[in-house]
Amino acid sequence: MKTDIQIAQEAAMLPIKEVAASYGIVEDDLELYGKYKAKLTDELWSQVKDRPDGKLILVTAINPTPAGEGKTTTSVGLGDALTRLGKKTLIALREPSLGPCFGIKGGAAGGGYAQVVPMEDLNLHFTGDFHAITSANNLLAALMDNHIQQGNALGIDTRQILWKRCLDMNDRVLRNIVVGLGSKMDGVVREDHFVITVASEIMAILCLANDMKDLKERLGRIIVAYNYAGEPVTAKDLNAVGAMAALLKDAIKPNMIQTLEHTGALVHGGPFANIAHGCNSVRATKTALKLADIVVTEAGFGADLGAEKFMDIKCRKADLHPDAVVLVATVRALKYNGGVPKAELGTENLEALKKGIVNLEKHIENLQKFGVPVVVTLNSFVTDTPAEYAFIKEFCENRGCEFALSEVWAKGGEGGEALAKKVLETLEKKESHYHTLYPDEMSLKDKISVIAKEIYGADGVTYAPAAAKALARIEEMGFGNLPVCMAKTQYSLSDDQTKLGRPTGFTINVRDTYVSAGAGFVVVLTGAIMTMPGLPKKPAADNIDVDENGVITGLF
Repeated sequence: MKTDIQIAQEAAMLPIKEVAASYGIVEDDLELYGKYKAKLTDELWSQVKDRPDGKLILVTAINPTPAGEGKTTTSVGLGDALTRLGKKTLIALREPSLGPCFGIKGGAAGGGYAQVVPMEDLNLHFTGDFHAITSANNLLAALMDNHIQQGNALGIDTRQILWKRCLDMNDRVLRNIVVGLGSKMDGVVREDHFVITVASEIMAILCLANDMKDLKERLGRIIVAYNYAGEPVTAKDLNAVGAMAALLKDAIKPNMIQTLEHTGALVHGGPFANIAHGCNSVRATKTALKLADIVVTEAGFGADLGAEKFMDIKCRKADLHPDAVVLVATVRALKYNGGVPKAELGTENLEALKKGIVNLEKHIENLQKFGVPVVVTLNSFVTDTPAEYAFIKEFCENRGCEFALSEVWAKGGEGGEALAKKVLETLEKKESHYHTLYPDEMSLKDKISVIAKEIYGADGVTYAPAAAKALARIEEMGFGNLPVCMAKTQYSLSDDQTKLGRPTGFTINVRDTYVSAGAGFVVVLTGAIMTMPGLPKKPAADNIDVDENGVITGLF
């Protein structure tokens, strides 16, 4: 059996200008990065912004398990299937982070015969967006520390510095560090921290900004620290906005590549859904909606994280209105939720399936709370049985969902046609009545409580004293009307990753909160979630190599 990277490397790609031309994009509206990658110019947006929008389909999933779900694979295969059925379709995805690529998760280009290419470029440096975000983030940190060193005219309290440096790599030893050691000229000694680039506020800002003007306004609102009077100090106060924007000048432009079957894909931005808002850029999504009849996008991890934030943060902020949701599951993952060990998932087990399907049930209920029609799809594995399929199909249809089997990993777009037809049928027959879960004017604690109870199924929320104090301070500063961005483990509906299925009788434990004033949301850290991951005992990097001809291997 061929690996994903072998399939990708054998693909016959079209020049990206030919793919773009099929959407009415001329070469002057492309900034080429070689033959197969391009950025879309600002001028293109100004030409298309007044066109009517196409239909917007969100692809999400049950809670991830070691058995695999295939959300990106499904997104890509569904896009190809819709194209095969004669619909002008674009896919809008996030860019992969190097951290999980070299850590445990592997790449994020899809899989099998439902991939976006060039796969190696996408999973590594791509067009340099993440490097630009990292540089802008760390420039702000450097300017802040230099300001303190050069006399601290703003009166920054070094015990109340919020801004962290970032790196797009899993590196646990950088979570908590001491900087400024050495002589007086080497800066002020203080504790510092790193986050992974995809969790930085700059990433969130880039993904939520409409244009350069909006980007600069958001950058200016970033709170880096408090002064000795307890007042916020912003990036604008440090005169950092112009230089940061200069570094992000090209990064704000969406990237265009293609699937194995030459459907266009706008891949831009990459926040994690467990520690950030988990959606690709507003600009890429909005551009795709102007260029295509149907746009297939995805949100990270399970629907309790990515889909909730897509609905409550991205759509709220960008005035987007999703028309349908595709919820991805696998027989294997449902049996895993039912208590079957990973090594035994290939054996038919209807009892375990009945026990584990409650995870899927909860995600269906959650998505229906946003007023958007749901289509459930099973990502097919060769070990699945007809009896298992029949049980899941009946289960979903009894809950008002369309159901389809997806075979896109093995068959590409052809294997997604059954799903595509169900999606088209849903668009035609079921109207979306999208709405957010909570209003802007609700208090921050009430917003957190609504998500914890309605989406996670918790009995309530507890707060560490520091978290409660921080929330009160955030509301005093006038940020109480912002949505909340919950940082929580992706592996469970609760904040305890060991609680599988549909846990009950638990509380959500909030250990800290802070405002991302530029992004426009309040981050709520729950359980033991980390904003700088570590590498596993055996990292994926162990198997990655490049030969003397420049051919990369081991990149999933």
